[in-house]
Amino acid sequence: MKLSEGVEAAIHCAVVLANVDKSATMPGAVMAEQFGLSSSYLLKHLNALVGAGIFESVPGPAGGYRLARAAEEISLLDIVLAVEGPLPAFRCGEIRQRGPARLPPSVYVKPCGINAAMLRAERAYRTALAAEKLSDIVAGYLAEADPRSVAANCAFVARHQRPQKSISTKR
Repeated sequence: MKLSEGVEAAIHCAVVLANVDKSATMPGAVMAEQFGLSSSYLLKHLNALVGAGIFESVPGPAGGYRLARAAEEISLLDIVLAVEGPLPAFRCGEIRQRGPARLPPSVYVKPCGINAAMLRAERAYRTALAAEKLSDIVAGYLAEADPRSVAANCAFVARHQRPQKSISTKR
């Protein structure tokens, strides 16, 4: 199974946003620059994550992106489905019913064993991704990564996050 580069980019951006202050945002162009991606390419995936309710997009000069819910509530499956869509990776085309040796449709009333096996594997894969939470990815990185990498990434986030001004209710 091959996932698009967009999945990798989306997960990395989610990790960045998990480290942004709760009310702050991070511009999409900054995240694209951090990972050496084109802004237009990344924007497509960021918008998919917004549409899936994983990211929130804040408009305006101090706008950008932030997590729409806590990192503990976001699984890798959520991100993969937002970027790749909900269809299974394997789609049976019933090719056993084509070609010169094909038989009448009544021969093929039982489900294709290959399709059944692939769908079982897909369910196992999705179950494993659902168990992987964004918060665990972040915690693992902070605990196991080279301290220089952690320091550089923390400095990047601190330098580029955009604090949101609170709305005053004074009369």
